[in-house]
Amino acid sequence: MSNSSSITEFLLLAFADTRELQLLHFWLFLAIYLAALLGNGLIITAVACDHRLHTPMYFFLLNLSVLDLGCISTTLPKSMANSLLHTRTILYSGCAAQLFLFVFLMSAELYLLTVMAYVRYVAICKPLHYGTLLGSRACVHMAAAAWGTGFLDAVLHTANTFSLPLCQGNAVDQFFCEIPHILKLSCSDAYLREVGLIVVSVFVDFGCFVFIVVSYVQIFRAVLKIPSQQGCHKAFSTCLPHLAVVSLFLSTATFSYLKPPSISSPSLDLVVAVLYSVVPPAVNPLIYSMRNQELKDALWKLI
Repeated sequence: MSNSSSITEFLLLAFADTRELQLLHFWLFLAIYLAALLGNGLIITAVACDHRLHTPMYFFLLNLSVLDLGCISTTLPKSMANSLLHTRTILYSGCAAQLFLFVFLMSAELYLLTVMAYVRYVAICKPLHYGTLLGSRACVHMAAAAWGTGFLDAVLHTANTFSLPLCQGNAVDQFFCEIPHILKLSCSDAYLREVGLIVVSVFVDFGCFVFIVVSYVQIFRAVLKIPSQQGCHKAFSTCLPHLAVVSLFLSTATFSYLKPPSISSPSLDLVVAVLYSVVPPAVNPLIYSMRNQELKDALWKLI
């Protein structure tokens, strides 16, 4: 038995015991990580360098790519390094920093996606008010609110989680420092404070999801009134993948944080964590550029 004052490091989940499977995990995660770096990096560069993309939607898309890069860089490199070096350790301070950054970036991303749904709603349903509602100052304020709220979330969750006494060892059954697995190491009822905070966060996140869905429903209703079938097809083919990624992210994250211990298993926890922490940052660049001719043209100029 150990307590939090004596813990200097944690042991992260090992993907495999054999060297061959560890290297397979390294190369798989490396390929995903490089794809995310390339996709998000190209979007950031294209939006920053092409003056035609200096609009509210692309401003928020740039912010989203920065958040995606930060999020996937918080979890994958350490996991890859551990597999390559045949180790499982992460320092106590490194675990706290990883948890803080992950919660900060993922929370900010959800709030930013909510803002982006509002921007689309204004662009399609309130085009005459677009310039008034989405001026440069308003866009900066909304982006700052998303980043600031994510930072506040991270401070609260990190402070709550690492103030708990830990006496159930130091093995974290996940490939990064995730709140539910840190809470499993607690030996005090004080962990219920963090559980309560998680429940509150889930309700807030659900409110964001409802706002996103309602915004897209209004967009679909407006688009269906357009006689052009091409316009309808483009709107649906653009918005539905966005909704799919947001739904995947929120459903798997909620399941990961609120699932009962009776259905918890290392393999299930691993799959769910990959679905909400690795897949969205990797596929967002493809989703947001797939049907976007302006962004494609800007990317071709860069290449």
